[in-house]
Amino acid sequence: MTASLTPPIRAEYERDLPEFIDAPVERDIPLAARLWSQDWLRRLVIVAAIALIWELAARWQASPLMLPTFLQTARAFVSGIADGVLLDRAWISITVLLKGYLAGIVLAFLLTSLAVSTQFGRDLLSTLTSMFNPLPAIALLPLALLWFGLGQASLIFVLVHSVLWPLALNIFAGFQAVPETLRMAGRNYGLTGWRFVAQILVPAALPSIVSGLKIAWAFAWRTLIAAELVFGASSGRGGLGWYIFQSRNELYTDQVFAGLAMVIIIGLLVENVVFATVERATILRWGQQR
Repeated sequence: MTASLTPPIRAEYERDLPEFIDAPVERDIPLAARLWSQDWLRRLVIVAAIALIWELAARWQASPLMLPTFLQTARAFVSGIADGVLLDRAWISITVLLKGYLAGIVLAFLLTSLAVSTQFGRDLLSTLTSMFNPLPAIALLPLALLWFGLGQASLIFVLVHSVLWPLALNIFAGFQAVPETLRMAGRNYGLTGWRFVAQILVPAALPSIVSGLKIAWAFAWRTLIAAELVFGASSGRGGLGWYIFQSRNELYTDQVFAGLAMVIIIGLLVENVVFATVERATILRWGQQR
């Protein structure tokens, strides 16, 4: 019985390996592979493919009123940039957006700071987000018009609503995920209240905070354009949504698409320049995210 449990002994042997020849480790990568490894080039190819499909579909449909070609839209876009109309409308929209966006950020941080500090704050945040987060911001526009009248105040009100709840949920989730060891380290240093939140919770939860800022930006941008499509003009000056609405009423479909293109371009710039720079300077540099 003992012999059956004895492991087998494998025979030893030597294998002659070929002599090592000193050779360069690196190898030449083909130019096509090097180019295709660039993110910007792959994205450019995708955009070019979409533009080509758009051009072919518009030419096949053969109705500029229904669907202008990509080249017609490009000419309307360049014309709008050259005469300053698109840039002026974009600046109006961005100005209003920043006011509502910053106000929503401040309120979200106040609410989540209260939530991590007291049980009442947690109950308040949970109740308010359950009530108002599913409520579309644009549905509050009639009330905003009734309370604040025609002007930027109504737009800022719906923007704060669209920013506050998703951002507060993301920040609170990030605060809840902070390791207990970091919390204990902060308490050992005597940090309490706002100092504890600012010096321990915010740096540790920064990936969730940045993600919430990106989500809140997208919600705010969509809400603003939709609200401007409804009324959006203050003292005869409206933003991009109002520009799109006016172009549609005047049957300038190429300008409608040019306005939509400006909305998309601004969104891409904010996502790939502003937020990407913030991520590289903080969470990627500090190794908090791959």
